[in-house]
Order: sequence, then C-alpha cells, then structure tokens
Amino acid sequence: MLEVEVKGVVPDWNEAVRRVEAAGGALTFAGRLEDRRYDTADRALRSQDVVLRLRVYRTGAESRAELDWKGPTSHEGGYKRREELGAHIVDAGAFDEILHRLGYEVTVAIDREIRQYTLLGATVRFERYPRMDDLVEVEGAPDAIERAIAALGLERGAFTSERLPQFVRRFEARTGQVAALADAELAGTTHFDPANA
Repeated sequence: MLEVEVKGVVPDWNEAVRRVEAAGGALTFAGRLEDRRYDTADRALRSQDVVLRLRVYRTGAESRAELDWKGPTSHEGGYKRREELGAHIVDAGAFDEILHRLGYEVTVAIDREIRQYTLLGATVRFERYPRMDDLVEVEGAPDAIERAIAALGLERGAFTSERLPQFVRRFEARTGQVAALADAELAGTTHFDPANA
C-alpha cells in the first residue's frame, strides 16, 4: 500500500475537531496511540530510511496493535509518500519480546492522545503529544487530502510533507522548550533524538 500524507500544526484543537465533525467526519478512534520504532544496534534500518514499528491503540483497558514496515520516503507534489505494509497483532507485549530476541531495540518512542476520523475519503488524525504542538495528519489520495484540508478550515500552506523531527525543531526554536513526544521524556529519562526518526 502507498501511504500519502501531509501534516500541520493545529492552532485550535477544539475548533478543528468541530469543523471536521460538522463536515461529516466519522470518528474511528479516540484514545491513546503508542508507537515504538525498532532498529538494529548499527541502525541498519534507519540507514535505508526504513521503519519497523509496533503501534498500540488504547482506550481504557482495551487495546489493539499493529506491526508496520515502511519503506523509504519520497516527496512528490507537496505530499510525503512511502510504501507501507501492516498486520494486526494480538499480543503486542509478546511481539515486542520477539523483536528484542531477534536483535532489534526500541530507538524511538512516541506517545500521544488522538482523535481519528474518516472525512471525504481521507483519514484525519489529530495528535496531542506530552509537550509539543498539537498536529493534524491528513492521509489518503491527493484529491481527498485537499478536500479534507478545506473542511478543516486551516491554511493549505500550514501543511507540509515534512517529518515529525522538523515539527519538533520548530517547536523548540519557537518556545525555547524541549519537546516531549513520549511520557518517559517528561520524566527526563529519555529524549527524542531527531536523528533516529
């Protein structure tokens, strides 16, 4: 499957959510999203611009998980594009252990609260991190992405094909604060390294 997406900063989360819902957006998930990216000690996957990710969606005591492989990124027509393969996982903890026993280690941890919608043929996901700007990701075919952005009521120029590290750098430069993309970063036990993302 080819993933096509753009991201932007959400200046007013509640207003943007209201606009999506008013435009007929159907809520598909609201809760916590945890990503763990894996690589070898020598960062063989990163050197190829490949991502191996275990993603867990949590709502209260319930959870579901996916394992994803993402190929190298390309940028075309203002959109980020990359091949993506995914599979549902029944037991995320067991799969994490399997990956560790195969020699992989967690290189990036990202925790956020999200609201995800389908809207006009696109997927719209609002993301709230422990300490960073709120973001919205819009994914789908280019024409569906453009329709969803118009419904959001945000400037088209606010959306980019850039990756998360660029949003982190801008947040830190603008605020003077160190961004926290995972709960452990708030405790000061880890720090998001844009070079690993």
